[in-house]
Amino acid sequence: MPKALLGQISETLTKAQTTEELTRPLLTLLERVTGLESTYLTHIDEEAGVQSILFARNTSTMQIPEGLSVPWADTLCKRALDEGRVFTDDVAGCWGDSEAARALGINTYVTTPVRLEDGSIFGTLCAASTERKPINEEGRQVLSLFGSLIGQHIQREHLLERLQDANRQLEAFSFTDPLTGLPNRRFILQELRRLFGLAQREGRKVLIAFIDLDGFKQINDTYGHEAGDAFLVAIGQRLTRGMRSSDLLARLGGDEFVLVGLGPVVDQDARRLTSAMRRRLAPLIQGQFALDCCTIDYPGASFGIILADPHETTPEQALQQADGAMYVDKKMRRDRANGASHAA
Repeated sequence: MPKALLGQISETLTKAQTTEELTRPLLTLLERVTGLESTYLTHIDEEAGVQSILFARNTSTMQIPEGLSVPWADTLCKRALDEGRVFTDDVAGCWGDSEAARALGINTYVTTPVRLEDGSIFGTLCAASTERKPINEEGRQVLSLFGSLIGQHIQREHLLERLQDANRQLEAFSFTDPLTGLPNRRFILQELRRLFGLAQREGRKVLIAFIDLDGFKQINDTYGHEAGDAFLVAIGQRLTRGMRSSDLLARLGGDEFVLVGLGPVVDQDARRLTSAMRRRLAPLIQGQFALDCCTIDYPGASFGIILADPHETTPEQALQQADGAMYVDKKMRRDRANGASHAA
């Protein structure tokens, strides 16, 4: 094989990041070596029974269009693989029953399978022409080499895709509360940092509602942990129904939830806005919960709702402030309950 060709192959392998970036230069080199009009890479979907042209290079009369799909059973590639015949310059004499070959006007045809590491076939690398032309040994070697190189690259791409999918799944798992399916503390802190940056740029505040489920331990003690878990899931579902489309709800752990979202401009009335949010959320988690194992009449939760100014506090500090506001609310609720009990 000439050194110039080897150099071009090496350069292509070095630069190519995708299958397309690898294949297109190789199709050009394959055309130069074989002298055939069209060079192309196909993909075979045996389950669907079709073969499709992924990438093609056409230099003369013959035009093999990219995206063309034909029945797999009618293709020259299937006939060639079945018979072990990689080349012919008399397609009509060998496979005159192929409608696809007749429609494209193919007379000379050479192919090699593109296989993956497990031996399965991905597709074929082919060259074809309307004229009858011989192909020398160098052309056969180059075709086989290019088919192997493309197969190896596709294999690496598939492996990379699987690794990326696995990483995305792991990341999603690390950001999700396994019980409720809601985002967890780690994710909400990341989202708060994003919201704080956006709020700074737009001159707005960040709305944070810290929610603690009063009496949750008693639910666990009375009905069991299975009921407690079902109750937490139901709470998450009800709170989700009360969110704005731009809000994000998370479970911090235990019986604590937090809802965050982009707030109003800095000069708007914070007390009015936080009170309105409490009126929107509190009724959602009061009343009767008909669980599979039992029915719970729940009096409600404690809320710590604040509007955080991103110029004055950090996301972590703001979450602590909302937590502190929740404990103030919890004490007020406890005092009211004790007062009502003494009055009775």
